[in-house]
Amino acid sequence: MNWQTLVHIPLSERKLGYEDTFLSLGSCFADNMAHKMKSSFFRVVTNPFGTLYNPMSIARCFGKKCEYVQEYNNVYHSMYHHGIFSSSTRDELTSLTDASWQVCQRGIEESSVVIVTWGTAWVYMLDGVVVANCHKMPANRFERRRLTVQEIVEVWKEIIERYEDKYWILTVSPIRHVKDGMHENQLSKAVLLSAVDALQQCFPSRVGYFPAYEIMMDELRDYRFYAEDMLHPSDVAVGYIWQRFVETMMDGDTVREMACFDQLYKDLHHRPLHPESEAYRLFREGLEERIRQMMVRYPWLKDELKR
Repeated sequence: MNWQTLVHIPLSERKLGYEDTFLSLGSCFADNMAHKMKSSFFRVVTNPFGTLYNPMSIARCFGKKCEYVQEYNNVYHSMYHHGIFSSSTRDELTSLTDASWQVCQRGIEESSVVIVTWGTAWVYMLDGVVVANCHKMPANRFERRRLTVQEIVEVWKEIIERYEDKYWILTVSPIRHVKDGMHENQLSKAVLLSAVDALQQCFPSRVGYFPAYEIMMDELRDYRFYAEDMLHPSDVAVGYIWQRFVETMMDGDTVREMACFDQLYKDLHHRPLHPESEAYRLFREGLEERIRQMMVRYPWLKDELKR
C-alpha cells in the first residue's frame, strides 16, 4: 500500500550546475535551501537584506538604493530590511544597510540563476509604504492588507524583463503563517501560487516553479516532519525537499560532482580524535591533494574555501 501522495514534478529543461552562480532571496525556507547548496559548494549569495517574506519587500532588492529608517525606543530600524538591521545609532545602521546593498548588487550582477521564495501575500504598511519587518513596533502604527495577484505580477514582470540574462526559480514557502489566521494563510498562499502561474505563462522558458509548498502539504503531511513549533519543516523535511529539488533541477553529471563536494564538506569539518597521529596526517595530505585536483576543474573553489 502506498502511504504517500507523490507530487509530480516535471523535469526542468534548464539544468543547474556548478557553472552557475545563484542568488537566493525570500523566506527562511530560502535560507534552508541555500544552506544545502552551500554545503555542496554551489556559489550562492543568500538574503543580503536578511529574511524577507512578502513579494514586494523581496522585489525591493532589485530596485535603486534607498533608505527608510524609523526610530523607536532609542533604536534605529531599517524598514526595508529584516529585524537584525537595527542599531542604537543612525550611522551604524547606515553602515549595515550600505553593506547589504553592496552584497545584493554583487549577487544580482554575478548570478545566472535567481531563486525566489515567497512566504506570504499579507503585508504591513507604514505611511503608505510596504515594510519588510515591523521591528516589534506598536501594531496600531501599521496598516495590514493582502496583496493582489495583479500587484505582484506587475512588479515581478518588470524585474524579470529587466534581467533577461537570468533564469528564475520561483517557489512558495511551505511554512504556514498562522499569525495571519489559518484561513487567511491559505488565501495568501493561493495569491502567491496564482502569481507564480501568471509569471510562468509570461516567461515560459525563463521562469520555473519548484513545488516546495505542495511537497510539504501532500508528500509530508504528518507532524513528524515539522519542527517543534509545528510550523517550520524539520531538518528531515528540508533534506527531503532538497533531494526532490536535486532530482528535478540537476542532471546526472552535476549529481555525481555533488557527491564529491559533499564528501569534501564532511572531510573539511571532520574533527579528529587524535590530531597528532600519523593516520590523521595522511588524511590531511589526501584531502589537500583532492582539493588541488578539484581546483583545476573549479578555480573558484579557492575563494569558496575562504568563506
